[in-house]
Amino acid sequence: MPPRRHHSAPAAALLVATLGFSHAAVAQQPPPAKNARIILLPHKMISGDRTTLAVLDFGGRLTPGVTIVFSNGDHVTTNATGRAAFVAPLTPGVLYATIQGRPGRVQTEVIPASSSKPPTQIDRAPHFASLSDRFELLGHGFCGEADKNIVQLNGQPALVLAASSESLAVLPPADLDPGPAVLTVSCNKSAAGSVRMTFLTLSLQSDTSPLQPGQKRTLSVRITGTIERVTLEAHNLAPDVAALDGGNPARAVSSGGAQNAAVFPLTGKQHGNILVSIRLLPGVVRGQP
Repeated sequence: MPPRRHHSAPAAALLVATLGFSHAAVAQQPPPAKNARIILLPHKMISGDRTTLAVLDFGGRLTPGVTIVFSNGDHVTTNATGRAAFVAPLTPGVLYATIQGRPGRVQTEVIPASSSKPPTQIDRAPHFASLSDRFELLGHGFCGEADKNIVQLNGQPALVLAASSESLAVLPPADLDPGPAVLTVSCNKSAAGSVRMTFLTLSLQSDTSPLQPGQKRTLSVRITGTIERVTLEAHNLAPDVAALDGGNPARAVSSGGAQNAAVFPLTGKQHGNILVSIRLLPGVVRGQP
């Protein structure tokens, strides 16, 4: 589940739609460890290498003091930044991570170490990314300790949330404008790998009056930063209150053009708070060495 920004509505039958990670959440008072919900773990890591994970609460805030238990018996606790550095297992294979005391687990792959050290290179990056959500880069030659990576978008520094030499989870700069951007990554002052991406803002437009059982309503999401059609995915987090047309999750393709927007119809089932999480589905482009 993605980090997200909250939009509130009236108490009787209201819409709370979530559209990504709140930059303000990074600077807010740290949430209690008991609120931890999300593990950000690199999709690949090299055996024996330094690696960084991050833990978020439901609102997308980095969460310190959370113990993560791995399927090989190891464990690690997030520091004051809500992240934790650890050494990847020496044995290659699938590794699972769980927040101690909570259900659910996240999977990663531990791959064998190589004798060569490849230059920093981005192999895969999103074509589109949201300015209020994290995105993932896959490649080689990254730093496993998150803060040793220098990631910039149009020259502005971005925050690395989780890292391995093969994968980075990155949060865009708060002041970046929507539209095309050049992303560069370097590790320990090495030559930078680069890729071009397009960053979008998603803004919710909806009627916040009380929703009655059986009543139809449409959530509209305005996309700024591209005139291309993009795909969004909505997850209904309160299915007893309202039903998303098209199932759960539901996908919608935007209209494209100057008034680029996507719509999600829903139907009321009972009084209560509507909670819908909406994310951009990014597509993938190759990096440029």
